Amino acid sequence: MPPICLRPAPGSKKNTGRFSAAHAALGGRTIKTGQSRCFVGYKKHTLRLWLHHYRHGVQLVPLISWVTPADVSEGGLLVPSLHYCRNQWDWCPPLIVADMGYLAAAAKQQCRERWRVAVLTKLRSDMKLVAPYVSWDQAACKQGEPLNWLGYDDRAGEHWFGVGTEPELCRGCWESSRCPKQFAHQPREHETLLGRLPLASPLAQQVLRQVRPWIEPTQSFEKNQLGLNAMFFNSLRFTWMMSILADAAVLLRARALLDRPPPRQLLAGLMPFQLSLELSVETNKPIPVTPNGKLEKH
Repeated sequence: MPPICLRPAPGSKKNTGRFSAAHAALGGRTIKTGQSRCFVGYKKHTLRLWLHHYRHGVQLVPLISWVTPADVSEGGLLVPSLHYCRNQWDWCPPLIVADMGYLAAAAKQQCRERWRVAVLTKLRSDMKLVAPYVSWDQAACKQGEPLNWLGYDDRAGEHWFGVGTEPELCRGCWESSRCPKQFAHQPREHETLLGRLPLASPLAQQVLRQVRPWIEPTQSFEKNQLGLNAMFFNSLRFTWMMSILADAAVLLRARALLDRPPPRQLLAGLMPFQLSLELSVETNKPIPVTPNGKLEKH
């Protein structure tokens, strides 16, 4: 016969807030199948450098790492990271690609004004658009003609957008006679859409398409290949020591790959390969168009 008075279930650490690990806190993670929304522990935040001269694959090396309790927001670590880069190497990366945790406009504005650094993030779905944007990656005038990003005027602090070489709607527009066909917008109007590098620019779209998807795989490499996910971290100091060792292992691996001569593969022409990130070449490549303004098909 089962007992009448059942023993109450013990409270979990997530509910009681009493953790055995020193300085641990309750944090949130990305929703995934089979995982809880919250976890107890620490977070590692790393600013990584893309080695574009490594031609045989994607190579990201750590520049600066932070280890904090899980409830510390990663957005507050962007400005200190760039400040350390400037003091340590007298240099800052001109372009940073980040996840949605770095969406805060104040940090982006400080990076843009103080170090001239562009911080690219995707636009949150509930954020409102500002002129000249009609979608997160497309700019247009108020009459609907698509606009291209012409460049950034550093002296005036303005982005310039203009119509294409063969506009479709300008011919029948009632404002065509007095329209300048070029429009200026300041970065402070929207730090995510405009900022130092607008999302409508070809460079920003290429970076978000080719670089942004590598953030999570790089984190998974440290956790899975280096075995960090199989360890129990019971103190912030111990977690920091293991994070330093993980960064050292990644740096040594990158150094070995850069110094190793490329292997000769007889079937290289039949195997898939990783595209190189040639931003200066790809963004300056002309786009073939037909007389009606549409892309040519090859």
